[in-house]
Amino acid sequence: MSTEAPPTAPPKKHPVDEILPPGPMFIYGLQHVLSMYAGVVAVPLIVGTAFKLTGPQITYLVSAGLFISGVSTLLQTIGVWKIGARQPIVQGTSFAAVSTILAVGAEKGGGVDGLNAVFGAMIVAAVLAFLIAPIFTKLLHFFPEVVTGTVITVIGISLMPVAIKWGGGGAGSPTFGAPKNIALAAITIALIVLVYRFLPPFFSRIAILLGLVLGTLAAIPFGLTNFSKISDAAFFQVPSPFHFGWPTFAVGSAISMFIVMLVIMTETTADILAIGEVIDKPADRDTVTNGLRADMLATTFAGVFSGFSVSAFAQNVGLVAITGIKSRFVVAVSGGILVFLGLFPVLGAVVSLVPLPVLGGAGLALFGTVAASGIRTLSKVEYDGNANLIIVAFSLGLGIIPIAVPKFYEEFPAWFEVIFDSGITAAAVTAVLLNIVFNIIGRPSDDEGPIFAEAPEQSYISDENEERLTGRAPREPRGPRKPKD
Repeated sequence: MSTEAPPTAPPKKHPVDEILPPGPMFIYGLQHVLSMYAGVVAVPLIVGTAFKLTGPQITYLVSAGLFISGVSTLLQTIGVWKIGARQPIVQGTSFAAVSTILAVGAEKGGGVDGLNAVFGAMIVAAVLAFLIAPIFTKLLHFFPEVVTGTVITVIGISLMPVAIKWGGGGAGSPTFGAPKNIALAAITIALIVLVYRFLPPFFSRIAILLGLVLGTLAAIPFGLTNFSKISDAAFFQVPSPFHFGWPTFAVGSAISMFIVMLVIMTETTADILAIGEVIDKPADRDTVTNGLRADMLATTFAGVFSGFSVSAFAQNVGLVAITGIKSRFVVAVSGGILVFLGLFPVLGAVVSLVPLPVLGGAGLALFGTVAASGIRTLSKVEYDGNANLIIVAFSLGLGIIPIAVPKFYEEFPAWFEVIFDSGITAAAVTAVLLNIVFNIIGRPSDDEGPIFAEAPEQSYISDENEERLTGRAPREPRGPRKPKD
């Protein structure tokens, strides 16, 4: 009789490490690209226009931005040594640096000289930030759920105006707010809802992609699909190091850009923690450190190849949440697509056919999901016998100030404006500081503060109330939707 133990089954992979079949991998990856494409190309278009660059120069900046976003996404998802969070995170050109980029470039009069001053400052700042990443993440114990939930919520809320402006046709557009733009955004939202609700699970997982495709087709009769973008684009173009010449360095510019890097690191930390909650694999200190290293190494790389600073894209966190596809290799495929688009500008132009109102409709779904993820995290916070409610209240309030009133801090010093003009950073700084005051160095108390002690007790509808008011038994919670035959 054999005494050999039966073979043990290999440990099941976590969904984040699963490799899907090629077809779904490509479709899901393309969906990520379509949802963030406008964000990647917006910064080089804004900077190129402000610096009064020529058409070909702006085209190069756009292609370089796509290429660098793809490389940094691969670095973040696949990872090399201790670089990369190895999470389904899409990296793209960061909006947080735009105001500082414009200020640094303006000191040189814009143009190519302004670009080279920006690239020089960015390289120095990113290298320093890369080196301090392990020190930065030693502060992670200051990011409990009351902090991360608040910041994630503000991330979603801060992105809402972007989607709304897209839905209106783009800020500054002569047709902004035209009924056809808003109608197209509404059609896109309706298509996404219908696909998600009534089609089989596979289609619901690509509801955003189908909404973008069908919305673009619906835009043709409206005259909102610009096919001239394809004919104007170059066929093939390889980004080259120091394309616009050697970068220039100045201490003041480097310091300003380093502050921006700290802001980006704060936002990326929030995104890494958020995606950890979404994929049911909470991020630890090493994960965040490796993710920040990838962020800063990619930004250094961007300075060499004439791109701009990169960071994790919150809208793609929402896409992971709304589709349930947690594989980092799916996002790695989107990185490969971005690299390909950067090498072939004509293909990037095809993707850019998606009109802004269509992106706006899809963006409302994506960004709303990010905010909902933050609210879900806040629901896990204990509010009895502590000041967590006031931490959330003040952090949300200060985080929404620059979102609701963008010029609120324009009379403040530049360093203050760089930090607090970002709702995400303002909320993060406020939440961290208040958490330290109330939960770390503050004296624990079983009594709530007077604001909440005098407030009426929180109301809710109990099962008994529901039965009494409606005349029927309370509904049983719904289980997961079954696949259609």
